Amino acid sequence: MLQIRKFFNNDAWLEHFLILCISLFIISAVILYVMIIRSRSNNIKKEKLRIVYSSLIEKLMFSIVFQDLTFSAIKEDKDYKILSRNAFSREVTMESIIDLHKNYDGVYSQKLEQFYKESGLINDSLKRLKSLKWEIKCKGITELAEMNVTETFDSIITISKSRNKTLKITALNAAIKLGGTKGIVHLTEYPFPIDEWMQINIINAFKKHDVGDTKGVELLLESQNTTVISLGLKLIKELRLTQKISYVAQLVNNGTNTQVKYEAQNVLQTLTI
Repeated sequence: MLQIRKFFNNDAWLEHFLILCISLFIISAVILYVMIIRSRSNNIKKEKLRIVYSSLIEKLMFSIVFQDLTFSAIKEDKDYKILSRNAFSREVTMESIIDLHKNYDGVYSQKLEQFYKESGLINDSLKRLKSLKWEIKCKGITELAEMNVTETFDSIITISKSRNKTLKITALNAAIKLGGTKGIVHLTEYPFPIDEWMQINIINAFKKHDVGDTKGVELLLESQNTTVISLGLKLIKELRLTQKISYVAQLVNNGTNTQVKYEAQNVLQTLTI
C-alpha cells in the first residue's frame, strides 16, 4: 500500500500515462488511416471492375435477348465465365438483368427470366429472401417479383405479415405483382391498423402492375378491421370497379360503423355518377 502511495506521489506515473495515451492515439489514427485508404482503394477497384463487367454483360445480354442461344452454349462463353466467378460480378449481372427486364416484355422478357433461373441468379435472390436483415430481404423480394418467380408467392405473403413497415410494403407490392388480388385478401384477417401510407402504396401497386382480375377485392369489405374496409373501398373507387357497387351498397345499408358507412356512401356516389 505504501509503495502504491509512493508511486502516485511521484510525478513519473503521469509521464508514463501520457506516453501511453499518445501512443494509443497514434496507433488508432494509423489504423483508421489504413482502413480509409483500403476502403477507397476497394471502391475504386470495384468501379473499374463494374465498367469491365458492364461491357461484358452488354454483349452477353444482346446474345440472350436477340439471338436464340441455349444456356448450354452461353455458359461456355468466356465472358459468362468471367461474370459468374465471384459475388460482385454476379451482383452487377443481376442489376443489369433486372433493369433490362423492366424495359422489355413478351418473348424478350421471358428469355431474361429463363437465363435468370438457369444461370443460378435466382438462388442469390432466394438466399436474400432468407436473410435476417430486412433491407437485404427487401432486395431479394424485389428481384423475385420483377422476374415473375410465382413459386415464392407464399413465402412473400408470410413476409408481408412482418411488423417492419418497409418490409411489409415491399412484400405486399411484390405479392400484388405476382398474384393480383390474391396478394391482399389475407389482409381481411389483419389485426393491425393499415395506415394511409400503406393504403396508398397498395393502390399504386394495383395501378402500376395493371392488375386485370380484381376478383376478391370485395372480401376486404367483410373485415372486422375498419382500416382494411377503408382500403377495399379506396381500391374500388380508384380502380373504378363498378362491378363491385352491390358490395358497397350492402355496406352502406348494413354497416355498423358510421365512418365506414360515410366513406362507402361517397364511393357509391362517385361510381354511380
